[in-house]
Amino acid sequence: MALRQISVFLENKTGRLADVSGIVGDGGINLRAISIADTADFGILRMIVDKPDETLMLLEKNGFTARENKVLGVEVDDSPGGLAKVMKTFDENGVNIEYLYSSLEHGQGKAVVIFKVEDVDHGIKILEKYKMNRVSGF
Repeated sequence: MALRQISVFLENKTGRLADVSGIVGDGGINLRAISIADTADFGILRMIVDKPDETLMLLEKNGFTARENKVLGVEVDDSPGGLAKVMKTFDENGVNIEYLYSSLEHGQGKAVVIFKVEDVDHGIKILEKYKMNRVSGF
């Protein structure tokens, strides 16, 4: 199973990120991973949250453009080479990574990396084949 990522389009203007984080926090929604990419005019905030349906509803109710994407959460050894092992496995098996970011969640000696891949089903099959721990929810 893939994780549900919420992408929010933001004007590149002071206070927009504060507005979103306030809406999410006031809604009792917990952020599990977060990333932002920007250009001169706009940014894309990507989030993994514990209540994606409520998050989409609240954001849209407050005038934000938001959408859902499927991504993979992979538990990675929190040690030198931990991420490289997953990257090499994906490379050798034709999994095209569009972007990645790390999660706020982690376990003892582990980190969680969020991968947006071109073909989620193929990515899941490779993770299962190589017995890599996939995160199905937070």
